[in-house]
Amino acid sequence: MALAIRDVREHDLDAVLALNNTAGRSILALDAAQLRYFYEHADYFRVAEIDGHIAGFLVALRDGADYGSANYRWFSAHYPAFVYIDRIVIANAYRRHGLGRVFYCDVTSFAEVRVPLLTCEVFLEPRDDVVVLFHGTYGFQEVGQQRMAADGPQVSLLAKDLPSYAYVRETYLERGGLPAEPWLAERERPRSPDTHPRRLAGERRP
Repeated sequence: MALAIRDVREHDLDAVLALNNTAGRSILALDAAQLRYFYEHADYFRVAEIDGHIAGFLVALRDGADYGSANYRWFSAHYPAFVYIDRIVIANAYRRHGLGRVFYCDVTSFAEVRVPLLTCEVFLEPRDDVVVLFHGTYGFQEVGQQRMAADGPQVSLLAKDLPSYAYVRETYLERGGLPAEPWLAERERPRSPDTHPRRLAGERRP
């Protein structure tokens, strides 16, 4: 079994959309326009490919995005710099094989050289104790709760400190930037003309 974690490509989008919308109640449905937004704007959008098949994906955004998710906006109101995991989906045939931990290790490596905090939420209605336990054992702590819309589910808002970030900031980000290594590079994606360079975590917004 050959596994590759790679940036999403445009020709993957139909498979990603189908995978998302058959994932069950714990994953909010997407339409093609919403998925296109992630393709064009998400800072992290990677798929797991196994023997040529899309086995899962993870989407994450940094602070400062124009994104309407109530949970993303909650973190924006409480923290100046973070990476927010919007969703992770694993195909049924590949669940319970450790792909979730592979993705979380990968997104942590992406986040810890850019921001001090990795964030996400888990649904409490319906509650999935396997998901809650997974996040707890991976170092996430609950920092709040909220209901998604008046009749939406209650969610637990989670955050994980990334202690390596302080070293990266002082050693590299404040002294010219990260080394030009492929694994440290931003993902290539379509960008709108008004896209602004990312600020250092902790800098004030203009």
